Amino acid sequence: MRSTTRFYRLFLSLAFNALMLLESHGFTDESDRQALLEFKSQVSEGKRDALSSWNNSFPLCSWKGVRCGRKHKRVTRLDLGGLQLGGVISPSIGNLSFLISLNLYDNSFGGTIPQEMGNLFRLQHLNMSYNFLGGGIPASFSNFSRLLELDLISNHLGHCVPSEIGSLTKLVRLNLGTNNLQGKLPASLGNLTSLREMSFDENNIEGRIPDDIARLTQMALLELSMNKFSGVFPPSIFNLSSLEDLYIADNHFSGRLRHDFGILLPNLRELNMAVNYLTGSIPATISNISTLQKLGMNHNSLTGSIPTFGKVPNLQWLLLDTNSLGTYSHGDLEFLSSLSNCTKLVFLLISRNRLGGDLPIIANLSATLIYLGLSANFFSGRIPHDIGNLISLQMLGLGGNMLTGPLPTSLGKLSDLGLLSLYSNRMSGEIPSFIGNFSRLTELDLSYNNFDGVVPPSLGNCRILLHLWIEYNKLNGTIPREIMQISSLVNLSMAGNSLSGSLPKDVGRLQNLVTLNVAHNKLSGKLPLDLGTCFSLEELYLQGNYFDGTIPDISGLVAVQRVNLSNNNLFGSIPGYFANFSKLQRLSLSDNNFEGCVPTEGIFQNSTIVSVFGNRNLCGGIKELKLKPCFAVGIALLLFSVIASVSLWLRKRKKNHQTNNLTSSTLGAFHGKISYGDLRNATDGFSSSNLIGSGSFGTVFKALLPTENKIVAVKVLNMQRRGAMKSFMAECESLKDIRHRNLVKLLTACASIDFQGNEFRALIYEFMPNGSLDMWLHPEEIEEIHRPSRTLTLLERLNIAIDVASVLDYLHVHCHEPIAHCDLKPSNVLLDDDLTAHVSDFGLARLLLKFDQESFFNQLSSAGVRGTIGYAAPEYGMGGQPSIHGDVYSFGVLVLEMFTGKRPTNELFEGNFTLYSYTKSALPERVLDIADKSILHNGLRVGFPVVECLKVILDVGLRCCEESPMNRLATSEAAKELISIRERFFKTRRTARR
Repeated sequence: MRSTTRFYRLFLSLAFNALMLLESHGFTDESDRQALLEFKSQVSEGKRDALSSWNNSFPLCSWKGVRCGRKHKRVTRLDLGGLQLGGVISPSIGNLSFLISLNLYDNSFGGTIPQEMGNLFRLQHLNMSYNFLGGGIPASFSNFSRLLELDLISNHLGHCVPSEIGSLTKLVRLNLGTNNLQGKLPASLGNLTSLREMSFDENNIEGRIPDDIARLTQMALLELSMNKFSGVFPPSIFNLSSLEDLYIADNHFSGRLRHDFGILLPNLRELNMAVNYLTGSIPATISNISTLQKLGMNHNSLTGSIPTFGKVPNLQWLLLDTNSLGTYSHGDLEFLSSLSNCTKLVFLLISRNRLGGDLPIIANLSATLIYLGLSANFFSGRIPHDIGNLISLQMLGLGGNMLTGPLPTSLGKLSDLGLLSLYSNRMSGEIPSFIGNFSRLTELDLSYNNFDGVVPPSLGNCRILLHLWIEYNKLNGTIPREIMQISSLVNLSMAGNSLSGSLPKDVGRLQNLVTLNVAHNKLSGKLPLDLGTCFSLEELYLQGNYFDGTIPDISGLVAVQRVNLSNNNLFGSIPGYFANFSKLQRLSLSDNNFEGCVPTEGIFQNSTIVSVFGNRNLCGGIKELKLKPCFAVGIALLLFSVIASVSLWLRKRKKNHQTNNLTSSTLGAFHGKISYGDLRNATDGFSSSNLIGSGSFGTVFKALLPTENKIVAVKVLNMQRRGAMKSFMAECESLKDIRHRNLVKLLTACASIDFQGNEFRALIYEFMPNGSLDMWLHPEEIEEIHRPSRTLTLLERLNIAIDVASVLDYLHVHCHEPIAHCDLKPSNVLLDDDLTAHVSDFGLARLLLKFDQESFFNQLSSAGVRGTIGYAAPEYGMGGQPSIHGDVYSFGVLVLEMFTGKRPTNELFEGNFTLYSYTKSALPERVLDIADKSILHNGLRVGFPVVECLKVILDVGLRCCEESPMNRLATSEAAKELISIRERFFKTRRTARR
């Protein structure tokens, strides 16, 4: 029996060895050959004959990219990376059953990953990165039980990450970045306990990071940037103490960072958490991570001070821009001195924060510093003279501060400078000629300063300059011809200076120019003939000069989108080729001396695109332009026009006889009335560039009154809108005899006719440079260029509320006749230089003691709800008369909006759930849950007195917007309580400092 058993064992052993020998030398070698030939048949070869050796003339193991095992001569490695191969991956590749490594990196394979690849159970290394593979990750990949590396970066893979991926328990490297993966990360990732590198960056993965990731304790690299992850910063990451590189930028992570961040992750080399919603302060323990080389926390909502980094000698990048760091004070830059120990620092960006004080001596910063970004803060004083010691500097951003004085001469030492940005400061002196020595300069922005003198011709030496912005300074002299030698220029803006002379004739050399802006200077002469050869030009602004002659042939500017030639002395006919400019969005030819017929084709069919008023000798055009006809069809037609015009005038005169008498008496209170022509000139023809707001009955323009050299706001009534005349008269009557520091001052008014014979009404107010309260409370709803550079603090909001309450108390009680505003809301509260509030827009106001039938305002009143939805008192919706109680309700809503950051019309509020109930349900315990987060991030310590102040302020708002008018606070009481809150706030803060 035993001998039989031994025989069978020997037989089976010999048979197995024979089969293995046959497999390695015979028929299975042929299966590998056939699999590769089938693979080749579906490949398009980018390089010439890249796979030419793949034929029966060469041994299989000598084919390009093919490696075989020493014993069995089976294909174990296939390396085809970077050969520019295309086509699709054949399923036959799954027949290479001995394959250990497959590299198809950096090719152009399309299609999907074949399921048959799951047969490669011996596979340890798989790299198919940088192709065009689509579809999902095959579930058959779960068979790769020996896989160590999986690289599929930069393809078009979609669908969710399969949960089966958790079965690859030996995986050391997992790279699925730059695809279209969706859904959530599976919890099964926690099974990959051998993993050291994991990347899912640049996908569409959402949701929270699974807690199971805490089990990946060997992890050194974690890349999750540019997805849609949300929730608080994942606490599971703090278990990964071996992490060296962490990238979670550009997601929706929120919450505060733990104070022991640097203790729990002590081995970090690179940390990128930019573009999230992180709040609170930067943990000071981060500055104790001695291995740290790159730190990016920019584009968040971080507050507090910047920690010192003296213990981080290898720091190269420190990116903290676009947060709310700092307290506007001199101590905000104390961290800079510690950076003298960071001798390898290359990038330092702290722009767009709340950092204040004078710029310190920065000579001790690293000599390797390339990028220094300090823009959009509150720095004052002069640029330090020792800035020239930063000899490696290539980019210097100091714009959007309050810097004064001239440019220091040492700046000329920075010969490698490629970007110099100093916009919106208060700098003065001449533009130094040494800037022309910056041969690598690509961007120069000196706009909105007080630089004077001439434009230095040496700028022409900056031969690779792309952007030159020197607008709105005090520059004079001529435009140097040398500027026209900079053929690389894309943007050239010199607007708002006192430049004289002509536009250089060789402007046509600027073949790459996209924007040319020399508006509002003193330029004269004829426009250059070769202006039409700037074929890349999209925006041309020449308005507000003294150019004369005809428009040269610029028909070649087929890419142009905006052309403004208004307010010059140009004459001749309007070229017909403008009609063919398909991309043109705005053409302004107003206030010149053009003559002849206005075209009616192309863009000239749209009066919102074309502006031609102020040219007396123009005719024709579409009827919306309201120009005289270009031809006569007989005396009858002329007489008919005259008769029709006279009849219309008589009807208007009769209709407005009574109102005009009232207008005359009302406007009599405003001395020095202004004409339509004056206002048209002061607003650049009511240009959209001067538009600062619009409302129910008109639009508001910024204007410079040359007679008084004063900037004002001009509210132009839309007389086609029903009720506009009533609004005009209500505003004049309300404001003519009242004076209060918190009212917008009505300077004068205009009751006239325009150049087309239409009624024209306008109100001229003092200009409020800080815009409306609405734009400060909801900056996310306006264009970025118009957004305030910061948010309002708690104290500033409280002061504004007190200002509004004070003026309402004056209107309701202390005015010669009580007045109800009837339309109080944030857009009607304007802010001056000091953020003092001024109530505006009395177009719906009522004099409360004049409600008999003979009353002027009763004659002009209209039925229906008064005010704006959300702010109007509930009794107005039921036909109630305007009253001071209605204003109190609106004020209460305004206070709640100011301190919660929620509009009363927010989509959160439906049915009986309103801003009132939302606030009331949270008081007093949950006040911080409903408070506007920007208040809490504005440099205030959350605790007493902030919490107590918010409770009392919101309670005042609630008591003002009670449903019953009789239960509402009087404005005098509201003002007193708010003032009392402010006094207690200051008292408590002073006590706390002691």
